[in-house]
Amino acid sequence: MQARLNWHIDLDIEQSDIESEATATLRLPDATRLTTRGHARRNPSDPEQDRVGEELAAARALNDLARRLLRKAAHEIEEATHAPARPHL
Repeated sequence: MQARLNWHIDLDIEQSDIESEATATLRLPDATRLTTRGHARRNPSDPEQDRVGEELAAARALNDLARRLLRKAAHEIEEATHAPARPHL
């Protein structure tokens, strides 16, 4: 039997004139919460492109979230198998 699981990721982005900060929070069905942040800063000589800063900050937060989730999974594998685990992206 297949099961459908719902994982929820909240992605909040704050911006100023030259900086974007993204916060990604993953809520798992077992009540685990993983929260990460990503940051982007526009060089003052670059043209204003708000969306680019948002995208960079969000990508960095989500990338860090993926790495943390891999570490969590590796830890759980190691606890069950008592052998090193090295999952890859």
